[in-house]
Amino acid sequence: MSGKVMHFEIPFDDGNRASGFYRDVFGWQLVPMPEMDYTMVMTGPSDPETGPTEPGFINGGMFKRGDEIPSKGPNVVIDVASVDDALGAVESAGGTRLTDKQPVGDMGFTAYFSDTEGNVIGLWESA
Repeated sequence: MSGKVMHFEIPFDDGNRASGFYRDVFGWQLVPMPEMDYTMVMTGPSDPETGPTEPGFINGGMFKRGDEIPSKGPNVVIDVASVDDALGAVESAGGTRLTDKQPVGDMGFTAYFSDTEGNVIGLWESA
């Protein structure tokens, strides 16, 4: 089903500092993906292929704060059937496209938008 929050993202200025903080404070497992300049975050028991193995939590990621995605705080990522259709609906409803649809390896596609309140939100379309 589309429209569910299925992932979160936390921007950082210093990746080692941020990773250490969340690992030490919450016990999260962090998996750097240097080829994507991204760190996967597992907040609970997870299967590498299917994600969380218990109900009640989602996993996420961390990325270097930058100009392309002007995020001052964490982002939620919403599962959609089509990133292109969702971006069209966002713009029709008064939101702003921040990035175009981008492939993420062979896993799927992502894009970012700003809602009518200025919040940055991610979109995810599985391959």
